Amino acid sequence: MNAPKNVQVVKDFFTAMGGSDTRDLLALTCEGIEWIIPGEDWPLAGTYRGHAGLADLLQKASEKMETSVMEFHEFVAQGDRVLVVGFARGRMKATNRRWEDDWVFAITVRNGKLTHIREYIDTQALARACEMDASSLP
Repeated sequence: MNAPKNVQVVKDFFTAMGGSDTRDLLALTCEGIEWIIPGEDWPLAGTYRGHAGLADLLQKASEKMETSVMEFHEFVAQGDRVLVVGFARGRMKATNRRWEDDWVFAITVRNGKLTHIREYIDTQALARACEMDASSLP
């Protein structure tokens, strides 16, 4: 599959993530997908494998955080790799603290399906937004 088609698969994946139909999302990922989110001290950090891991990640994300802005600035494709450069803003539900994150997703697409996602994110900003203190209580 060529690079422009891989970019479209990745765009379709992010569109499906914004929707509520997980069937569309699963149809765009291989059964052995691996999604790596670096960091400590924030709820989404970890490695998620397979469709069950993807479902677990999406469930955690909806329970723990709210994303108010998700911008996609650039898609760079070479071979089976697509780098997505973007920005996000939101808040952690437990602390009501806001966060901002400039990010890059490195995504591998094979045979029209996402096989691997590695996030490069501001883990410190996200961990800070998870910290509880008196000023963050509702």
